Amino acid sequence: MQLKNIFVEGAIAPSFIADSITKHATKTNIGAHNIFLGQVRADSINNKQVIGIEYTSNQPMALECMQAIREQIFEKYDLTCMHVYHSLGKVAVGELCLFVFTSSKHRATAIEACTECIEKIKSELPIWGKEIFEDDSYQWKENK
Repeated sequence: MQLKNIFVEGAIAPSFIADSITKHATKTNIGAHNIFLGQVRADSINNKQVIGIEYTSNQPMALECMQAIREQIFEKYDLTCMHVYHSLGKVAVGELCLFVFTSSKHRATAIEACTECIEKIKSELPIWGKEIFEDDSYQWKENK
């Protein structure tokens, strides 16, 4: 079975998100969408300013893990569809790095499924972020 690729090189463009939303207008059995957008923050850590994050992953393992998460979410919730995209490579402060989009007949289902999916992504997917500081130094980011 071909695993769905969730990875996008660099930041996730707002136009990509808008296109994803537009594509669902013809699916008239959907009554609710829930969208989560993760954005890179300009944190200050030890008096150094974060200017971006560089994401890396064990991609084959991450795609298998995401497929398992997807199956768990669809088994638990009555979703019409679910889309997940995560950045790889450098993403600047203010840019989007995670896009989770759930759709269902009812809002509570879409919201709960989206929230659970995000928590599983953060705790289970082998994706790592290296916070890059303005002086070109870096540190590995903790998933929170």
